[in-house]
Amino acid sequence: MQLKLNNWTKAFLIIIWLIASVIGFLVKLPSGFRHYDKELHAAFYFLAAAFLNILVTNGKLSRHIIIFALLYFFSISIEYAQEYSNRYFHVRIHGRYDPEDVKYNLRGLIAYSVLWVIYRLVLTAYNKLTFKEATNNQDHR
Repeated sequence: MQLKLNNWTKAFLIIIWLIASVIGFLVKLPSGFRHYDKELHAAFYFLAAAFLNILVTNGKLSRHIIIFALLYFFSISIEYAQEYSNRYFHVRIHGRYDPEDVKYNLRGLIAYSVLWVIYRLVLTAYNKLTFKEATNNQDHR
């Protein structure tokens, strides 16, 4: 899937996503969501990977790998930022660095990557079969 957006629009969407993500991760969850914290981490990174892959990969594996690595780095960085923000503001805004959160972030990224690879393989096979059929139909005319 490819979106027909210019680079400025893509950059703007990514910046807005980044700002919203940082703010969202630095604020404590309402108490009703705290029991689903790990699942929310996995879901966020799954959806973030989908958003960025649809926006910029154009089906290229190298771009997918770069996005995966950047999101994983972001997940570790945001955990450190949560801990640092408590000391910087002298107010407990969020919890501490939680390796479990990073683990679930990685699970969300892996889940999306598995689906992305399957989708790309199916699409490639479909395109080859369709091309082969079109070529055979032209030969029989």
